[in-house]
Amino acid sequence: MARKGRHGPRPRTYEIAGGEAELLRDADRDGGWMLLVDGVPQSYVNLSDPTYLDFEYMRLMGDVVDSLGPAGEAFDAVHVGGAGCTLPRYIAATRPGSRQVVLEPDAELVQVVREQLPVKGVPGLRIRITDGRSGIAALADEADDLVVMDAFAGASMPPELATREFVLEAARVLRPGGVYLVNVADGFRLPFARRVTATVRSVFRHTLLMGDPGVLRGRRFGNLIVAASREPLPAAELTRRAAGGAVRARLLEGGDLAAFCAGAAPLRDGEEIVAPVPPPQVFGKS
Repeated sequence: MARKGRHGPRPRTYEIAGGEAELLRDADRDGGWMLLVDGVPQSYVNLSDPTYLDFEYMRLMGDVVDSLGPAGEAFDAVHVGGAGCTLPRYIAATRPGSRQVVLEPDAELVQVVREQLPVKGVPGLRIRITDGRSGIAALADEADDLVVMDAFAGASMPPELATREFVLEAARVLRPGGVYLVNVADGFRLPFARRVTATVRSVFRHTLLMGDPGVLRGRRFGNLIVAASREPLPAAELTRRAAGGAVRARLLEGGDLAAFCAGAAPLRDGEEIVAPVPPPQVFGKS
């Protein structure tokens, strides 16, 4: 999920299980397309250059991917939430030989992406039409090096994909040095993001949080990225990348992250969880 951006001609619209999908062509960049669902931007895909990441939070996720192991080394990844498959395309381009599976429950959305934003030519990528919990449960122990949780129902993270029980399942399918990567959206005072981060920290020994400084302070609604592993993460490199990017971001770890999560209880199955919804002005709605 991200803010609406520039676009050219009138959008193409498609009926999908989750509502109405729109494809907007980027008038300023050849090969650029934005995918929206019910008016909420879900993905920006550059068919000409899959290494181009337009959304701020996606660039942070790309930084984490770039920092894993030797540059260019292939790995196995599973993505919970598909949309336009932006990060899988990026990994396929920057980590040749990688094997990836995308878990996406909306069959109609998958069909739109396959026809309009072709993934057939992306090597090593498969899409399974299934929900995240069922898809992760079907994977073998220690099957992947990276699990990415980037699923949204409209503008909100599905609560069942935020609980400790789900994070434990994600940890189960990761190899010992594997990384769990989460995109979470929240606003004023960040109560949901604090609990999501506390949930991940309850499972993984090493956890860090990245985002725009204004979002991290709870001053405006936006996306934050949680990265976690059983093994130490390259925090120094990620801090440098976040501070030196086109859009500067902050990184929290250690004591600063513990303070961020202070008093926040992990989310659990069976609890009534209400994921935050962005205010209308975030997407230019009145």
